[in-house]
Amino acid sequence: MLNNVSQLPPSLTDVSNTNANLRAFLYGLSGVDQVGADARAAMLATRSIKTSAKLKAIDLAISMIDLTTLEGADTAGKVRALCAKARRPDANEASVPPVAAVCVYGDLANIAKSALIDTQIKVAAVATAFPSGRASLKVKLLDTQEAVANGADEIDMVIDRGAFLAGRYLDVFNEIVAIKNVCGSAHLKVILETGELKTYDNVKRASWLAMLAGADFIKTSTGKVQPAATLPVTLVMLHAIRDFDALTNMRIGMKPAGGIKTTKDAIKYLVLVNETLGEQWLTPKWFRLGASSLLNNLLMQRYRMQTGRYSGADYVTLD
Repeated sequence: MLNNVSQLPPSLTDVSNTNANLRAFLYGLSGVDQVGADARAAMLATRSIKTSAKLKAIDLAISMIDLTTLEGADTAGKVRALCAKARRPDANEASVPPVAAVCVYGDLANIAKSALIDTQIKVAAVATAFPSGRASLKVKLLDTQEAVANGADEIDMVIDRGAFLAGRYLDVFNEIVAIKNVCGSAHLKVILETGELKTYDNVKRASWLAMLAGADFIKTSTGKVQPAATLPVTLVMLHAIRDFDALTNMRIGMKPAGGIKTTKDAIKYLVLVNETLGEQWLTPKWFRLGASSLLNNLLMQRYRMQTGRYSGADYVTLD
């Protein structure tokens, strides 16, 4: 994974010297064909997956979930219950894989950490004045440091969309670099909040900016703004990841989040990744699904496929 800006190839080392240089690079990227992106995403969404492959896809999707609770009313008890579900998504079926991570606010990361001892499940914590990002860099750094100190394995940060939309690209770049530097061994997911970026060209530029600054993952959304994740926006970001990898030989992960609620939705995203980046990205190490209600739907569909019967409402836990 990309750890710092010094790992970039020589052709990119001067990109972030000034805002003018960074702007020139970002605006030098090829434009996004919005009609083409929409059409490609719609076409891939029609791909059909048959029975045996669908069951494998369901288990793969479960293993990629960042099981999330990000509410002001979150309690230690709710986080512990979520962690128990992350470890054993289906209490009646041991063959269901655990999820990839549990995502919480930073002040609850220590609760999640203690509840996930002796597992491979990561603790992800949102930081940097999530979800608005409206705070000073000093506050954002402290927010991140506290989350890491509380045991977070991954930090989900939000970019300053106001700065980005105002053309202050170097400010956004430097902020990501600063947050990355205090993450230590924790991986950094950079949330673009694509619903506020308005255009596919902006989504592409923000993706490149985040990757240049050291993101380990790029993420669509906080889940607090609509529209959140969409297939066309995700496709634009996946293309940016593909092109960045081709240029730098640095692999970056992807996380769509917000609005992914059904098994059908999840499988569409898996198809998108497979067709754009290839099977090597179809692993929790490189692809995640940010979701709160998706897991229950996956479990119910899994039960239906194995038994031929639809489960009742009491088959899954309420989160």
